[in-house]
Amino acid sequence: PFKRYVEIGRVALVNYGKEYGKLVVIVDVVDQNRVRTKCVIELNPSSSCKKLKLSPEFEALVDAPDMVRGQMNFKRLQLTDFKIDIPRVPRKKTLIEAMEKADVKNKWENSSWGKKLIVQKKRASLNDFDRFKIMLAKIK
Repeated sequence: PFKRYVEIGRVALVNYGKEYGKLVVIVDVVDQNRVRTKCVIELNPSSSCKKLKLSPEFEALVDAPDMVRGQMNFKRLQLTDFKIDIPRVPRKKTLIEAMEKADVKNKWENSSWGKKLIVQKKRASLNDFDRFKIMLAKIK
């Protein structure tokens, strides 16, 4: 029944904290409770996401080109269907090349989940007048 496993190369979405809305790639499994991940894409910080239903003891190590490697709770990650083929603990350059080769960003933006989050971000950034114009357009 499960299709999404915590494994090296699995792409996940951060759903809480400073890195909210970023896509990360798991690059190392430290033990059964922790993995090392690397951030690859920043999405929208304003959209809401469902939380991964795991116990709060599980943690992950997170790394990104724009952030320092550190621990992150598994509850803050949502596994996606995307997986890239990378070795264990690759360099940033290797990971970025593998990510570009797998076209993760484009696949994410074309997925229904990614499209939904993009729409939520756009709606959250609208001002009152923009919402009014959309309401009038829906009436017509």
